[in-house]
Amino acid sequence: MASSFEKFQRRRLISSYFSVILSIALVLFLLGLLGLLVLNSKKVADHFKEQIALTIYLKDDAKDVEIKQLEKTLALADYTKSTQFVSKEEAAEEHSKEIGENFMDFLGYNPLQNSIDVYLKADFVDAAQVKEIADNLLAKDFVEEVNYDQPLISLLNDNIKKISLWVMIISGVFTLIAVLLINSAIRLSVYSKRFTIKTMQMVGATKGFIRRPFIWLSMKLGMVGAVIALAGMAADLYYLNQTFPELELLADPMILAILFVGVFVASMIITWFSTFLATQRFLNLRTDELYY
Repeated sequence: MASSFEKFQRRRLISSYFSVILSIALVLFLLGLLGLLVLNSKKVADHFKEQIALTIYLKDDAKDVEIKQLEKTLALADYTKSTQFVSKEEAAEEHSKEIGENFMDFLGYNPLQNSIDVYLKADFVDAAQVKEIADNLLAKDFVEEVNYDQPLISLLNDNIKKISLWVMIISGVFTLIAVLLINSAIRLSVYSKRFTIKTMQMVGATKGFIRRPFIWLSMKLGMVGAVIALAGMAADLYYLNQTFPELELLADPMILAILFVGVFVASMIITWFSTFLATQRFLNLRTDELYY
């Protein structure tokens, strides 16, 4: 009979530990993914900014040497990420594919112009700087027109600012929720030992002596949960990097190392703090209050 009761108690204890570890792992995993989003939010924003092209249309009488010189100047410019020369023939072929017929058969000539697509670095993609770049290019005699989507640039920058603000707010709220969830899981675990805590206190054990094994156990559970969470984060990070290689999520290992270490340290700090509060509460209760 006693053996069956001991087995039951052992199973219940293991189940309690498993629940705490699972709760900590899940919360830290989500918190880690949010941290990954925050750390890479600028990289993601820059990626979208750098997809916007500034198109330089060249006059028909533009000389090859002038075009080559412009390409070299653009390649050396601080604001340039990449350039692509599109001849009028290539433009006509692409346009014909889009509309499904050869428009030159109807017109009898090719009205399109040679052009250079300039993809800017993210730091230069704002309305004022793009306008300044366009005005400087228009000053050249062989440039017919400089075209870019100004409303899209303004809208993109405004939305990035709004999204960044909301990401920071959500990060703060979720961090608070994470602490509360882990605290609740550990508090329930300590609650089942409240009579043991009070018994130790009644026989003369100091508060520090009573708290020590609970804190150490919770920190070990927190470390196990953190390892599980970090394994999930690593798998998720690998998948995202394979799916979106252009984001270069693994390009900065130092940032990733700081994030992973931060999650691991956070698990120990939160579990220590939560266990300290939980044990302190039961240490301060009167014996008759333990039944409520």
